[in-house]
Amino acid sequence: MNKIVRTALILIVIVLIFTAANGVYILQEGRQAIITQFGRPVGQPVTEAGLHFKTPFVQEVTFFEKKILIWDGDPNQIPTNDKTFVYLDVTARWRIADALVFLQAVNNEARAQSILDDIIDGTVRDLVNKNDLVEIIRSSDFSPETMVNSAIEEEKLRYGRDVISTMIHEAASKITPKYGIELVDVMFKRVNYIESVRLKVYDRMISERKRIAAEKRSLGEGQKAEIMGKVKREFQVVMSSANREAEEIKGKADAEAANIYAKAYNQDPEFYAFSKSLESYKTAMGKNTHLIISSDSEFFKYLDTLK
Repeated sequence: MNKIVRTALILIVIVLIFTAANGVYILQEGRQAIITQFGRPVGQPVTEAGLHFKTPFVQEVTFFEKKILIWDGDPNQIPTNDKTFVYLDVTARWRIADALVFLQAVNNEARAQSILDDIIDGTVRDLVNKNDLVEIIRSSDFSPETMVNSAIEEEKLRYGRDVISTMIHEAASKITPKYGIELVDVMFKRVNYIESVRLKVYDRMISERKRIAAEKRSLGEGQKAEIMGKVKREFQVVMSSANREAEEIKGKADAEAANIYAKAYNQDPEFYAFSKSLESYKTAMGKNTHLIISSDSEFFKYLDTLK
């Protein structure tokens, strides 16, 4: 009898342990939970991490992520408003904003990814179809002032890629709340042309860069000519000033020399005439020089005394 009672007590303790263990659960940081009873949600989502309780064996716990999740769509070939096909690779960030609605409408993350495929891909296709190619490939913060006579002046930019990304986000965000999903952000990860368009675009880019380079070179040549003209004018001004100063110095020197000569002449006119004649002889007569002059010439006067 005691053995039967002991066995029964052990079984009761084991049952109580399993019951207690099934009646508690731990919610990890970054996750949230929904309590269901016979498949139906009970109460509000549990979002605070820690130890929580539930009715053992009757209630079940379904866990969901609370952190931001990544959605990556498949690259799609989409035509723009001006009938140009582009490959678009789009990515998005989302999170489960209402776990209760998410459980009822979606149930799991795999199905949520599939729903986001339909919502985001459809929204992207719709907005790309309504805009020209230039809107998709140009950044919204592009400024015509950053390039000289840029082609953007010919193709006026209304929105740009960044604004279109925001428009896609806003449009898709109006649909996702009914699934308990908050769409955090949508971005163009990559934009590329199909092969037939790519070559034309490359040719256009090369032509545009060559035109810009030619404008830069022309501007440089103009600045060079302006600088060289300025240098030449400054050179002429400096040389004119230097020549004027040189002539002034020469004039003063000649005047001083004339004054010295005059003083020397006044002191001894005969010696002055003799000195000047010697200088003339030195200049006039060199090697193999023959003079034919009259004997009464003034130039011959001192040559006769030098015999």
